[in-house]
Amino acid sequence: MSLIVQKFGGSSVRDYEHLLRMARIVKARVDEGDDVVVVLSAQGDTTDGLLQKAKEISEYPSPRELDMLLSAGEQMSAALGAMTLQSIGVEAVSLCAWQIPIETDGTHGNAEIELIDTARIQRELAEGRVVVAAGFQGVDERGDVTTLGRGGSDTSAVALAAALKADELIIYTDVDGIFSSDPRICQNAVRREVISYDDMLLLAQKGAQVLHDRSVALAQAGGVPITVRSCREGGAGSVVCETDEDASVVGVTQKKSERSRLAAITAVGSALPSIEKEKIAVTALERAEITVFAVAAGERFMSFYVLRDDAERALQLVHDALIAAVE
Repeated sequence: MSLIVQKFGGSSVRDYEHLLRMARIVKARVDEGDDVVVVLSAQGDTTDGLLQKAKEISEYPSPRELDMLLSAGEQMSAALGAMTLQSIGVEAVSLCAWQIPIETDGTHGNAEIELIDTARIQRELAEGRVVVAAGFQGVDERGDVTTLGRGGSDTSAVALAAALKADELIIYTDVDGIFSSDPRICQNAVRREVISYDDMLLLAQKGAQVLHDRSVALAQAGGVPITVRSCREGGAGSVVCETDEDASVVGVTQKKSERSRLAAITAVGSALPSIEKEKIAVTALERAEITVFAVAAGERFMSFYVLRDDAERALQLVHDALIAAVE
């Protein structure tokens, strides 16, 4: 028997059909005899909708009250998730952060987890229940609800897996693992079976949307491997862990800012920076009549700055030049 933490994002629980798919995935592990803790994000665009409601009242709402409001999205998901599991014969209980509790500092909107008391979770598991935890939220020393910032449900899942000494942490997404670039843009993107914490952290910091950088850093600090897998059956997924397995260039991502007319196309991998690979990428862009305004480099990465309007085409070109042409 193993202890498994499974995290599902907002798009994976956005309606009843997706909640039912989530519940069946969880039930499969329960039927194998595993103890399961599930972490859920708010459904679909719920958080955006709650933010809009707050802005209808005030352009600058109180950070404390905003956390109270936004945490309701994950609370709703957790309750609906537990109900869905119960409807297919799985004993389940939903828990908010204050019920666990997940203790944080008092930084509203971007709190840091300081301590997780696992006694309540362990008790529920011992009584044969799946624990469905609301992601993204914590509680400070005053008892006030705090939220963990962008990607907070990933952070919740990693922190719970570390605190519980879980045997496995699986984060379910809409794509089957971590690819060398966004497969919706780059048709030649390849799935990475294994990727190092360092490379995943850089990719997340430079714009990749699969995992939030804070959750990757927390996983690395706690030595928690992360499996990223699709909710669809049969997906092999990818594992983020401490590994010596290497690739010349692991991935290419893009990052845009509303405050700049430029976008950064960033290649990540142990072979970078490299003058040779810089020339290959710049040549590919210039042949397509895309102007490179600047190149920035650091340990394990190179960034090429192009116009925002050229970003997706540039992403494909740099990816194909540095990865697809090699692999």
